[in-house]
Amino acid sequence: MTAPALAHRPRTLTARIPAGGRLVASAFLIFCVVVVLWPTLVAPGDPLRTDLALAHSAPSLQHLFGTDQLGRDVFTRVVHGARLSLLIGTAATLLAVLVGIVLGLAAGLGNRVVDSVLSRVVDLMGAFPEILLALVLITLLDKGTTNLIFAIGIATAPRYARVVRAEARRVDHSEYVAQAGLLSTSRTRIVLRHILPNALGPLPLLITLGIGTSILGAAALSFIGLGPQPPSPEWGAMLSEARDDLRIAWWSVAFPGLAITATVIATTVLGRAGQHRFERRRAQ
Repeated sequence: MTAPALAHRPRTLTARIPAGGRLVASAFLIFCVVVVLWPTLVAPGDPLRTDLALAHSAPSLQHLFGTDQLGRDVFTRVVHGARLSLLIGTAATLLAVLVGIVLGLAAGLGNRVVDSVLSRVVDLMGAFPEILLALVLITLLDKGTTNLIFAIGIATAPRYARVVRAEARRVDHSEYVAQAGLLSTSRTRIVLRHILPNALGPLPLLITLGIGTSILGAAALSFIGLGPQPPSPEWGAMLSEARDDLRIAWWSVAFPGLAITATVIATTVLGRAGQHRFERRRAQ
C-alpha cells in the first residue's frame, strides 16, 4: 500500500485504550461489585457510628481514611456508600435506556408524523445540558433518592433515543429486512427478530459510559442537597457534609471525591475500549 493510500485510510473515532488501563479499570469495577454486594467484607464497621472524641482524626492504621466532623470512619462510609452511589447510577442509566429504546423505536419505525414529533421532543430535551435538565426535574419533583434516579434517567434518555432511532432506520432499510418482508413475514416478527436486536447493538457501550456519567450527575445533585439526605453515606452527600472542613480535615473530602473520580474513569476506560473495538469491527 502506498503512502498516499495510507494517509487517506479511514480511522476510528476513538483511540485504543492500553491493555494495562483496561485491566486496572476492570479490576477496580470488580472490586466495586464486591463492595456493593458485601460491604462488610471490606469494612465491617458501622458507617453511621459517631464518636466526637475522634472527630477530624487524620488517616492512620486504625482509620485508613481518617474520620469526619462527627468522628465517623471515612473509609467505612466510602465503602458502604458505594452501594447507594452505584445503585443510583445504574438504576438511572437503565431507566434512560428503557425510555430511549421506546422513543427511538417509535420514531425510527413510525410514520413521518410520529418521527417528526418524537424527534422534536428528543431534540428539545437534548438542547439542555443533562445536569441542568435533571436539576429542573428534581426541583419540580422534590429531593430524594427515587426522584434523583428519575430525574437523571429522563435527562440522559435522549442520547440513547437518538442512537436507537438511527440504528432502527438503518436496519429497517437494509437488504435482509426487505427480503424478510418479501417472504411474507409479519411486521411484528421482523421488528422483534431483526430490527430490535440490531438496533440495540451499540447500547452496551453507551450504557458503560452512561453509568459513570449518571454517578457523577447524582453526586453533583446530592452535593447541593437534592439527593439522599445525611447521614446517608452517599458519596455526593459526604462531600456536601465535609466541604466546610476542607482546610482542617482534607481527607473527609478527598477520599469520597477520589471514589467518584476512580469509578467514572474506570467506566469510561472500559466504555471507550469497547467503542474502539465496535468501530473497528464495523470498519472491516
